[in-house]
Amino acid sequence: MGRIHLKSSQEIEIIRANGRLAAQTLLMLEKAVTPGITTLALDRMAEQFIRDHQALPSFKGYHGFPSSVCCSVNEQVVHGIPNAKKLQEGDIITLDVGVYKNGYHGDSAITVAVGNITTEAQQLMKVTKEALYLGIQQAQSGERLGDIGYAIESFVKKYGYGVVREYTGHGVGRELHEAPHVLHYGKANTGIRLKVGMVFTIEPMITMGSHEIQVKKDGWTAVTKDKSLCAQFEHTITITPNGPDILTLP
Repeated sequence: MGRIHLKSSQEIEIIRANGRLAAQTLLMLEKAVTPGITTLALDRMAEQFIRDHQALPSFKGYHGFPSSVCCSVNEQVVHGIPNAKKLQEGDIITLDVGVYKNGYHGDSAITVAVGNITTEAQQLMKVTKEALYLGIQQAQSGERLGDIGYAIESFVKKYGYGVVREYTGHGVGRELHEAPHVLHYGKANTGIRLKVGMVFTIEPMITMGSHEIQVKKDGWTAVTKDKSLCAQFEHTITITPNGPDILTLP
């Protein structure tokens, strides 16, 4: 991961423009998610949309990843590869999109309901999104990185949910993944001090059961070991003198 690169205001505005495009791509996909659509179709729509805006999908070809969108359904945690299988009523799907343009990346993710879902799945999505925003609130200049993970973990624990540990938030800039690693669990008042100009993602992956995961034979798709549902929401943010600024709003 290396050193943390503090970003200039010009760099932050480029990342914001890319973050906005990532968010707009997700909004477009969210409207398209209905029972019967394939994740392959969603992937093609996203790639077209991103390229139509003179940008590139960050994920395509990244360490050999074959697609533009990570589509993770139900017990899939992250890095689900789009395929020809149709989404079913009652599924939940996490859509994760990265956009590259003008030398910088933007990165965002949402979890979407496929048709009508159970109240349990609805609660998991709601709590995961709330946890993300609680984490973002902690991202204050002079505070510590561990405060973010602590806020997320202590909130979701009340619901008996698990926090995936193997995948973390990360710095964003010229590279898709930069320093620092942003854990979604941990102790308050630990870790590095947050500084103005840092840009990173917060992207909790919250499971309905155990936090334990395994990676499937494709080498990419991570699933919960106990097959419980997993939800994720992700924003790219920057630290300003006045608190956190979300760079991935549509």
